[in-house]
Amino acid sequence: MTRYAVEPDASVAHSKTRGSHLRVHFKHCREIAHHVSGMQVEKAIRFLDDVMAFKSVVPFVKYTGGIGRKAQAKQHKSPGNNGRWPVKAAAVIKSMLQNAAANAETKGLDVDALYVSHAQCNRAPAGRRRTYRAHGRIGKYASQPAHVEFILSESKRGVAKASEDDEAGEGATGARLTRKQAAKRRFVKVGGD
Repeated sequence: MTRYAVEPDASVAHSKTRGSHLRVHFKHCREIAHHVSGMQVEKAIRFLDDVMAFKSVVPFVKYTGGIGRKAQAKQHKSPGNNGRWPVKAAAVIKSMLQNAAANAETKGLDVDALYVSHAQCNRAPAGRRRTYRAHGRIGKYASQPAHVEFILSESKRGVAKASEDDEAGEGATGARLTRKQAAKRRFVKVGGD
């Protein structure tokens, strides 16, 4: 039994998956997890397929040093149009999401209603190697692996739209009230005129 960063409410149906010491770049995993968080699982898997096919870009929001600008990043409103196509990290995260969806199916959850309720990526201890430099020196040659975890939850069913009769109570014309108008209606007049 592994520990997760958050423990979801037992009453909410959920599914979990986790990978430790993954040999993929931490920064790439963090940006993918950040972008995928809150997405429907089917949509997230399609997005990762598009990234691996270079049809969509992963917007880089936090780790932007030296990240080039991409025209595709405009679709995701990435600051500075920064983005990359981290193929290896996308493949690993896609397989993790598929694993979590399979776990949910085994539990009897509705796979079509699943969304990514929690996505987290942490640094793992660096893999240390050495490289040989000029003048007989030796430099470090470290990899930056990652710990990644996902929790999928079933999304709630949408609320039905109010009928015409219910909307008539909002105002004389049926228009929505502004905040100011709603605040005025909350106050009760005290005293007589």
